[in-house]
Amino acid sequence: MTHISRRGFLLATGSTALLAGCQNTVLGNGVGSRGAAQIDARVQTTQNFLFTNFPGTRDLAAKARGILYIPLVTEAGLGFGGGYGRGALLINGVTVDYYSATKATFGFQIGAQQYAHALFFMTDQALQDFRRSPGWAASADIRYATPGDGGSIGKETTELDPVIAFVFGQQGMMAGATLAGVKYTRIIP
Repeated sequence: MTHISRRGFLLATGSTALLAGCQNTVLGNGVGSRGAAQIDARVQTTQNFLFTNFPGTRDLAAKARGILYIPLVTEAGLGFGGGYGRGALLINGVTVDYYSATKATFGFQIGAQQYAHALFFMTDQALQDFRRSPGWAASADIRYATPGDGGSIGKETTELDPVIAFVFGQQGMMAGATLAGVKYTRIIP
């Protein structure tokens, strides 16, 4: 028989409550989506939101070889933490694959948050490396564009950086949203 301590019960209950209370009302997405059609609908909503609210991303998308949209990543942590989201890779505006984004963390952290992000693959090589990898991990070589940059992402960015990450729609009670350590894996929804 497994014995659960009061501390373990409170930790599990508290993390679940934080996660359940965190809603991404900016993008209208919820946790627990199923199926390709639902992912595609959320990706389309996310893309429309991105292009409407951050017009410079439309030009960036036109130059990109492919774009991975993850409409909703939910993270929670209390010492140990993790995050999960699902999305689709679009090439020339067409969905070619579906991916999950997972993240595990350890350290000083408490809270929960949700956010959306898009990875713009600016070179054929970056896109090929991503698609051929059995599990591609985001690393320090990703260039982050902030929502403040969304109005005008300059030419120097698109020519020098093979992958540009755009994180937006952040809500919740954790400081900062970073993609460092996020692992992307191809899935069948």
